[in-house]
Amino acid sequence: MEFLGDAFLGLVVAARLFELYPTAGEGQLTRMRADLVRGSTLAAIARRLNLGDYLVLGRGEEAAGGRSRDRNLAGTLEAVIGAVYLGLGMRTARALVLRLLGPELRELQQSGTRMDPKSSLQHLVQARWHEPPDYVTVDEGPGGSGHHFIVEVRAGGATLGRGEGASKREAQQRAAGEAVARLTAEAGG
Repeated sequence: MEFLGDAFLGLVVAARLFELYPTAGEGQLTRMRADLVRGSTLAAIARRLNLGDYLVLGRGEEAAGGRSRDRNLAGTLEAVIGAVYLGLGMRTARALVLRLLGPELRELQQSGTRMDPKSSLQHLVQARWHEPPDYVTVDEGPGGSGHHFIVEVRAGGATLGRGEGASKREAQQRAAGEAVARLTAEAGG
């Protein structure tokens, strides 16, 4: 169900963005779609629906905070979309997707595309040093409610940011966010 829901979600979002922005380029539409269907966005929607309350989890996943884990919530929302598509058809599933993503689509129309910290940092570092940033995991181990990672992002011979998280990706995003803030402050000052 998750696979089917993910594919259908991508199609509906792509079609809606094409309708809203008929003159936008492929790259811009791709960034907008990625922003709307990324796991953190879907998890936020699942939280609005309290989907975590309905998950059936094993003891380990329950103890590790699985009801609030972005991956679980995003996957559950995709599975619900897939089930609605199979059970009620394309028209109903499309209406559901557009209703669920309504706040995000409105925000996108008002504020334009947002770039996640890693993407923003990639652009800044490429422009300044003509090389990609390097993400280094400096510590990894058990944390309070599961695994814990500490990541540093480096470029131009310097450590630009450091981030912590329950996954490498989360830690990388936080490190990139810190680096973007640092580089932006340096450029402004």
